[in-house]
Amino acid sequence: MAFVSHSQRDPNGKYIFSSRPRAVETREPRSDQTHSNYGNIMYDRRVVRGNTYSQHIQTTAQPDPVETQRQQEIRRRAIAQNRAREHFRPKTPEALQGRKHIDVQTELYLEELSDVIVTTDITCQTDAFLDKPATPRFIPAKSGKDAETQIEEGELFDFDREVQPVLEVLVGKTIEQALEEVMEEEELASLKAQQRAFRELRNNELAEVQRLQEQERHHSEEKERRIAQQREVLKNEREVAEKIAARAFTQQYLADLLPSVFSSLRRHGYFYDPVERDIETNFFPWLMAEVNNNLEKRYIAREMLDTIIHDVAQKRAEGFKEPETQPAESDI
Repeated sequence: MAFVSHSQRDPNGKYIFSSRPRAVETREPRSDQTHSNYGNIMYDRRVVRGNTYSQHIQTTAQPDPVETQRQQEIRRRAIAQNRAREHFRPKTPEALQGRKHIDVQTELYLEELSDVIVTTDITCQTDAFLDKPATPRFIPAKSGKDAETQIEEGELFDFDREVQPVLEVLVGKTIEQALEEVMEEEELASLKAQQRAFRELRNNELAEVQRLQEQERHHSEEKERRIAQQREVLKNEREVAEKIAARAFTQQYLADLLPSVFSSLRRHGYFYDPVERDIETNFFPWLMAEVNNNLEKRYIAREMLDTIIHDVAQKRAEGFKEPETQPAESDI
């Protein structure tokens, strides 16, 4: 049984409890007794019920597939229930901002929590290994009895008579091997002569093939050169024909274009008579300026004449009015 509580720090740095400790059940409760607060050994799955002698009997019968499928379905359903129970189990609320949850000892006696494991080093001295002595040579024990037999000269082997068939075989084999070597040398010489003749014939054929290939290459190059020259000639002829056609088309197109262009340029003033242009740009402006000057002088002279006449008329009018006003004054 263990106790769980939430804690936090006060301003002095000490831990204080923010909720009362409560007991947490460590054993997984049964599905049908979720709200039970006690543990009954009769409902513990680890307790074996009934006769235990039959559980160790080895059976050779094949398992029933229907029973196996049913067991798998029950196991899968139990796993799903455990996952759902873990998902809906109330969890510890998150810590407030600036705080965090830490593990606090709630046992009767406090113990130091440390991840460092205390270790000590102990040494001991052992005796050095002694050299193994050399293994003695194995000599098997003697068994049986010794016996000897006296053999006189000429009783078992006659060298001159026994060596004759061996010599005949050796000499015959030597002569036969020598003849085979001579025949092999003659055959090798014949093969070398045939190879030499074949090599000369092949060299001659290779030289002829190279000559024919070179001749074919020259013919191909000459053919390509002639084709390129003919293509160049055809290209030049085509270009000349295109130039002639373009020139004829240009002349035909410009035959009516030049008069219209010249007339348009002449109409817009690009082509003009120098005398007429000089008269229009120089003489007419000077003539108009002189006429304007003369007209302005005449206008000024007329204005002055009118002013003089007006002044004279005013003075004459004033002179005629003075005699009439004097008698009137004398009478008064």
